[in-house]
Amino acid sequence: MSDPSRPRAPKIIAIANQKGGVGKTTTTINLGAALAEKGLKILVVDLDPQGNSSTGLGIEPDDRQYTTYELLLDDVALDDAILPTDQENLHLIPATVDLSSADIELVSNEKRSFLLHDALRQTEIDQFGFDYVLIDCPPSLNLLTVNAMVAAHSVLVPLQSEFFALEGLSQLMLTVREIRQSANPDLRIEGVLLTMYDARNNLSRQVEDDARDNLGDLVFSTVIPRNVRVSEAPSYAMSVLNYDSQSKGAAAYRELADELLRKDARLAA
Repeated sequence: MSDPSRPRAPKIIAIANQKGGVGKTTTTINLGAALAEKGLKILVVDLDPQGNSSTGLGIEPDDRQYTTYELLLDDVALDDAILPTDQENLHLIPATVDLSSADIELVSNEKRSFLLHDALRQTEIDQFGFDYVLIDCPPSLNLLTVNAMVAAHSVLVPLQSEFFALEGLSQLMLTVREIRQSANPDLRIEGVLLTMYDARNNLSRQVEDDARDNLGDLVFSTVIPRNVRVSEAPSYAMSVLNYDSQSKGAAAYRELADELLRKDARLAA
């Protein structure tokens, strides 16, 4: 039973697609930055052993004393793992390559699918007042991604505007359905986000048409353009909003944040 005296819990969104290179980390960092820019308090959870969200938000490997690995497997307190970033209102739980062994270590744990769910619901999270938690998932449907989906209220799916983009999406949707039936009945699809979109390219427009024909309102109206500033920003350990605030990429992620907020009944109330 929920405690009515506790503050409103943050909305948890898993950003997932088993294909690599579709813009999961880019979307996590820049959507988080766009929401934080609006004054909302955001936590990014780096659940990818590559640790790209951590690097892209300026957290050096030597500064990652406690990570998602310790959070899941060593019962580290949530507030010990949360780090501030250079952007106001944006915090991070970092990852390192240690997380790559977590799948093997989780297999023998009877609560293996619920560890992130339980970690993100520790009462210590209340002191931060987060509005959203964004989980950057690894590029596979492994136990880490299952943990993210069990912990989340919804799944945001970046979809690269390229040939075969919709292939594999059915497997992701099937996984969401299985999680809904077994461990998290309230899980839903937040939306499908077209990334690396080139309006001059017939293929991008065809992928968009196919996605909207097949998925309807599940596809965000916002599309993320192929933009050099978006690609450059991580090498400077910045979001594109901080790297080039006036770029088309920054404008697109601000538009995505606006669209997400318009859909969020919690904040509309």
